[in-house]
Amino acid sequence: MFSGSIVALITPFTQDGEVDFVSLKKLVDYHVAAGSDGIVAVGTTGESATLTVEEHVKVVSKTVEFAEGRIPVIAGTGANATHESVTFSRLLNDSGIAGCLSVTPYYNKPTQEGLYQHYKAIAEVSDVPQILYNVPGRTAVDMHPETVARLAEIENIVALKDATGDLDRVKIHRELCGDDFILLSGDDSTGLDFVRLGGQGVISVTNNIAAKEMATMFRLAKEGRYAEAEAINNQLMPLHKNLFVESSPIPVKWAAHQLGLIANGDLRLPLTELSEQARPIVAQAMAESRIS
Repeated sequence: MFSGSIVALITPFTQDGEVDFVSLKKLVDYHVAAGSDGIVAVGTTGESATLTVEEHVKVVSKTVEFAEGRIPVIAGTGANATHESVTFSRLLNDSGIAGCLSVTPYYNKPTQEGLYQHYKAIAEVSDVPQILYNVPGRTAVDMHPETVARLAEIENIVALKDATGDLDRVKIHRELCGDDFILLSGDDSTGLDFVRLGGQGVISVTNNIAAKEMATMFRLAKEGRYAEAEAINNQLMPLHKNLFVESSPIPVKWAAHQLGLIANGDLRLPLTELSEQARPIVAQAMAESRIS
């Protein structure tokens, strides 16, 4: 259902702070042409925390509209309040999305039982497939494999995006959740190894500016041609690492603007533009990765 190279899409803004739907359409067309396997609209990389509910729903709906059925769109529906995630899931249930991606509640630091009840409540109000998202480095809570396994028993919870970078968890999750449960990496640096160990794909930041290369890499991996895939991965490694030189999505939005994919690299506070000191680092990573 979900596999290959899926982009954690940035949300472009105009210089006056509004959503830039012209650039959004350009981004969707770019990923269709490049062969990306899916789009996550308004996930955490899409600055979901700073969009209003109305903006959030509109960006997802417009992404589906721009996709025109050419590429599946997954909606980011995560929040640190369960009722907010439930609201997003209800509002987007009939929007044409292929699934929902919900990050673990940030700052609250819920218990494992709290995480279970959070995701169970979301799944109960939606008919679309649900993807769990564990990224303890940004949320300060780690969803344990045993909790993932409990949630995998709920019919429409079908996948996990694991951004821990802990490759040992691939085998653990597979053993606990079964062969039908989808495992997706959320860590570009280890994404190819994640698939080599039994994952189905990656939800990627790098894909925002290297969509064709990422799509080719994971297509090769699916065919078992890992030596060729590894060559592309090595080429892209400077991006995998240095697109996080400052808090994501600051660097990748700057890079996307440099490539002409979006009209500007503006973000919403509390995020600010890429610093002067970091710009040469990202520019060098782009050059080393042969992205121009």
